[in-house]
Amino acid sequence: MGNNVIEQVFAKDVFNDSVMREYLPKPIYKKLRYIMENGQELDMEVANAVAHAMKEWALERGATHYTHWFQPMTGITAEKHDSFIQPGTDGGVILEFSGKELVKGEPDASSFPNGGIRATFEARGYTAWDCTSPAFLKEDAAGVILCIPTAFCSYTGEALDKKTPLLRSMEAISAQAVRVLKCLGNENVTSVSCSVGPEQEYFLVDREKYLQRDDLIFCGRTLFGAMPPKGQELDDHYFGTLKQRVAAYMKELNIELWKLGILSKTQHNEVAPAQHEMAPIYATANIATDHNQLVMEVMKKVAKRHGLECLLHEKPFAGVNGSGKHDNWSLVTSEGKNLLDPGKTPHENMQFLLFLSAVIRAVDENAGLLRLSASNPGNDHRLGANEAPPAIISIFLGEQLTDVVNQLISTGEATSSKAGGKLLTGVSTLPDLNKDATDRNRTSPFAFTGNKFEFRMVASSLSVAGPNTILNTIVADVLSDFADQLEKAEDVDLALHDLIKKTLTDHQRILFDGNGYAGDWVTEAERRGLPNMKTMVEAIPELTKDKTIETFERLKVFNRTELEARAEINYEIYSKTINIEAKTMVNMASKKFIPAVINYVTDLAGSINEVTAACPEADSSVQRELLMECSNLLAKARKAVVELDASVKEAAKKQEGPEMANFFKDVVCKDMETLRAPIDELEMLVGKEYWPVPTYGDLLFEV
Repeated sequence: MGNNVIEQVFAKDVFNDSVMREYLPKPIYKKLRYIMENGQELDMEVANAVAHAMKEWALERGATHYTHWFQPMTGITAEKHDSFIQPGTDGGVILEFSGKELVKGEPDASSFPNGGIRATFEARGYTAWDCTSPAFLKEDAAGVILCIPTAFCSYTGEALDKKTPLLRSMEAISAQAVRVLKCLGNENVTSVSCSVGPEQEYFLVDREKYLQRDDLIFCGRTLFGAMPPKGQELDDHYFGTLKQRVAAYMKELNIELWKLGILSKTQHNEVAPAQHEMAPIYATANIATDHNQLVMEVMKKVAKRHGLECLLHEKPFAGVNGSGKHDNWSLVTSEGKNLLDPGKTPHENMQFLLFLSAVIRAVDENAGLLRLSASNPGNDHRLGANEAPPAIISIFLGEQLTDVVNQLISTGEATSSKAGGKLLTGVSTLPDLNKDATDRNRTSPFAFTGNKFEFRMVASSLSVAGPNTILNTIVADVLSDFADQLEKAEDVDLALHDLIKKTLTDHQRILFDGNGYAGDWVTEAERRGLPNMKTMVEAIPELTKDKTIETFERLKVFNRTELEARAEINYEIYSKTINIEAKTMVNMASKKFIPAVINYVTDLAGSINEVTAACPEADSSVQRELLMECSNLLAKARKAVVELDASVKEAAKKQEGPEMANFFKDVVCKDMETLRAPIDELEMLVGKEYWPVPTYGDLLFEV
């Protein structure tokens, strides 16, 4: 492809603005742009013209089918393919695609997670074209498919997807931010958008070895496995030279992402062996979410082409770092101004301090909701494990902003801002470097990083729609209150000053710049009254609190039914996930590990008998000790299998919802740990030729 591979391939599979300019009549293009930018309703004239242009463009690229590409509450994407063909009058076919087909689809709403919104006999649901996210082409064994990003809702109007609430939350925060800005004298801003950049961590393992492990196939993580002699303790994998097989994978991954208009920017080895990261350039929250869903899909598809398997689970291997998805979030005005950019003198930037105060208050008042938004069963293994942020939500501001905030709280005035200065390298041939005004804190769940907040808790396999929907809404709620106060203030400058001081004073408990891994932080957080929700199940009730329902209904992001449905779905996801893992453990232990160990101890006993018969005076104590140790562990494993199987059956009798989820959390998960322990010990004793699955050493170091 030559030296200009990026220019040649970038966005070649996207029906973006430049393609629309080329394929749409000028008046239609202008009208569509106006609709997209101002949130107007789409009329059928525009829809028909866009549908025809999309079809012509897609057909030229070899497409045969189109699909409404949507994001149900499974956390992954969904698509139903329809061809462009219509019967012709002469017995042949014609290729058509109407505005009606573009705008609306009709998948089965009862077959996706819906939390009781749709019963089996109430199957109708609708997909609606999201014109703010560009259509794109996917090419695979099915051919070339035109994918149209859509929202998904029920026959009665409730959101059944991740996109619809996100779009609502984007409108909510835009409206409230504009109100605040107008109070501050900025009359030119017409909208405020959320800018998001989700980093994506992942593991790569050999696919043949992956296919030999039922736990990886069914659960996405290893349920058994002893640590090899070497892990990540030498820090030699992080930012290390890419292995050739991985480099080839990353090269193709970049090209496939660039084709889809995804701004894949950064690639590197992460901390754990076999772990890597990809980071994009920022986009609006809606497009960033769509792109991240495609990133995860393309990562897995490209991996298979290279004989690899991409693992997106938060904790695929015990004993080494798990994977997260750092969600970088900021607010940008229609004039291109980042509202979270402090400038060179943040103590004088009252607009920045007001929006900073809004975020601080929103996080403090809604820490439980944020904790839930970053949660899935896999993330429970990662958070608080000294490899990721703790489960306690706190905000890191850094030295410069902490100093400004402390000045405002203590005296009511901020008169200075600490500067970054120069970093002296001590080497004459190296340049002195401009130093940032603050350090970074990787132990913080919610860290300010220059001109944005980095929500570091988010689970690696999660859609970022949920965290950003929550974040947008809770900040919009605070901005609404700020606007109410400023709009009726006689002296806006005085009201602004008092509002910032009061907000920072009332919510300073959420600010913490120290070591989030330290044990004394848990004690200190408890003293401050900060919640410590160690598991997903503990956070789910936050969705249905009266305050949550009132806030989300007032801002028109979720109604009560939608929130209650999502709580039910979260309980269901947790219970089903742990149920699958527990059954997989029982199956693997019963059919693989226990038979393998029996073979080993049988052969070991036979060798003892043979040695004793051949030479009665020979010392066989080592073999006998090993036989005894393996036999005892085998008995423990068998007992644990029986107990785990019984607890899984007992869980099935519990009432669905919190009762069942809590039983899985409190009983089944502990029984799973009890079973894993003897199996992992046996792995260290039994000869490798007997062990029925690839080990951690095989998976982590042989790519």
